[in-house]
Amino acid sequence: MTKRRFAGHLGFALILAVALTAPAASAQQSEPVPPKAGKLINAGDVLSGELTTIRTRGGKRGPKTSTYQITSEPRRLPPPNGLCNLETGPETFQLVTTSDAQAAQLKGFVGKSISVKVDEVTCAQDAGQMTEAVITKWSVVK
Repeated sequence: MTKRRFAGHLGFALILAVALTAPAASAQQSEPVPPKAGKLINAGDVLSGELTTIRTRGGKRGPKTSTYQITSEPRRLPPPNGLCNLETGPETFQLVTTSDAQAAQLKGFVGKSISVKVDEVTCAQDAGQMTEAVITKWSVVK
């Protein structure tokens, strides 16, 4: 009976040792690839991605407002902003609406892929901004 118990414990220890050393050995063989910075986006370029919206309330009892953002591939911004203190550049871009007409124009595209011509873009710096970069001047490309 002791030999069977010893054999069982030994088998379990061998399986455990193999299972724990296999991932460590494969991790040592491959070197981590550093992330590559995204393509540069300049004024006049087109940015494409999925449009999402976030409903926020201004102040304690302020009106509800919609904040629109595009999730895209990583992009670099023109100097001096560059990568916005990120390794690959921003992936989420907030679209600032200056009128009700712009908000109504975006409302139909929520949850869908959209293309926007970027006229002015900066890194997000204010505490209330929920994205990595902010597009202040833009127009929808059809």
